[in-house]
Amino acid sequence: MAKKFVSNKDETVRMFKSDFMESLSRVHPSVPLIIFVPVILYMLYLSIFEFKIGVLSIVGLVIFGLFIWTITEYLLHRFVFHWELKGEIGARIHFIFHGVHHDYPSDSRRLVMPPSVSIPLATLFYFLFRFLIGDVSVHPFFVGFLIGYLFYDISHYAIHHFNMHSKFWLAIKNHHIKHHYQNPDKGYGVSSPIWDYVFRTHYSEKKEQNA
Repeated sequence: MAKKFVSNKDETVRMFKSDFMESLSRVHPSVPLIIFVPVILYMLYLSIFEFKIGVLSIVGLVIFGLFIWTITEYLLHRFVFHWELKGEIGARIHFIFHGVHHDYPSDSRRLVMPPSVSIPLATLFYFLFRFLIGDVSVHPFFVGFLIGYLFYDISHYAIHHFNMHSKFWLAIKNHHIKHHYQNPDKGYGVSSPIWDYVFRTHYSEKKEQNA
């Protein structure tokens, strides 16, 4: 089987000549938690004390937000991160957004989404969902959406750097490891493989063994 990475060590390649731009592309894995946990708590505060949404409604909207995150994660990974544009410029854009991670999958500073990407994306999604479900319901919904995103980031880091022991985490890890080292055209779900089964991009053990 052909090697599908440049280095499996915790190292990387410089992407930008500018030190400032390079710094924006690398981030400590704790940064998403530092940024978004306060946002989650503030939105919960608004939901409970300002908008006085009922507990059952909050729980339902949080779960709905989590569910929507799972399909968002799948679609972003499959159709945005793995969208390879033609030409030298297109290849460069793909490498910056996702290709570098496949070349250096264990680079600890490029395993979670940098704030230069996550904050604009979160803002875009917030206003999209606010338009779709309203000024009030969007807050507990977005709590669930952000929890899903944080679980994705934390899971992604853990998959590449932690030893897993439970059956749940081993299943999550094995699914994503196959995406890197076996077939990058499958296994787009990182924190959950559910949509890979729905859209038939999961790994079939018999087929993969015979490949």
